[in-house]
Amino acid sequence: MTITSAALDRVPEQVRPILIKNRVLVKFGLTGGLCYVVTVAINFALKLTVMEHKPVTALLVATAVATLLSYALQRGWAFRVKAKRRSPAEFPLFVLINGISTGINAVPLYVARYFFDLKYPVVGRGVQEVSDFVSGMILGTALAMLFRYWAYRRFVFNEAKATSA
Repeated sequence: MTITSAALDRVPEQVRPILIKNRVLVKFGLTGGLCYVVTVAINFALKLTVMEHKPVTALLVATAVATLLSYALQRGWAFRVKAKRRSPAEFPLFVLINGISTGINAVPLYVARYFFDLKYPVVGRGVQEVSDFVSGMILGTALAMLFRYWAYRRFVFNEAKATSA
């Protein structure tokens, strides 16, 4: 019995067909969730130590590390059904899309910090940290995730491209 089968056995019977039909989306979400936790952990580790005054750089570094983990998981698990053969352009496209999405992820944090001036000493440290989390880790991540899912399906793990490679 696989982990997937064991997990599906615990899901209500009415929900199973929906999960199975949308398995790529579910796996994308689970992979993204894990990578999100990795991003948050690295981001806060950097922000609270060596990059205390560079929150955007800390977020970019954390996102880059999580991107490498994401490629391995997305390629080997989430989109495995769609892309059985690897195209030579797959990894460069993945890196390009994640570069774009990293920028998308950083924009709300940049705007909050440097356009709306939500940083210490203009605002209190608590407000700054809440703003950083909401703008960078929630809003930025959500926008980047929507772009990534669309772009992965369209350009990277595209079934038509995989079978013609």
